[in-house]
Amino acid sequence: MIAQHYNSIHVENNLLKQIKIKENQLKIAQESNMVYVTEALQNQLLKLQGQLSEPQDSEFQALMSLLDD
Repeated sequence: MIAQHYNSIHVENNLLKQIKIKENQLKIAQESNMVYVTEALQNQLLKLQGQLSEPQDSEFQALMSLLDD
């Protein structure tokens, strides 16, 4: 259980780092008027943010489904 918790924290931290990098890349692309690069980076950023908001732990999802019942 502790290992799963550590793993989910590691995954979340990794996603946060990737999001920060994409935000910096996006800022540079916008300042350089790189329209297509900006568009691609925005899509990548949305996907990363979507992954961050998804519960990563299957046990957590199972517990939440019990609350729904």
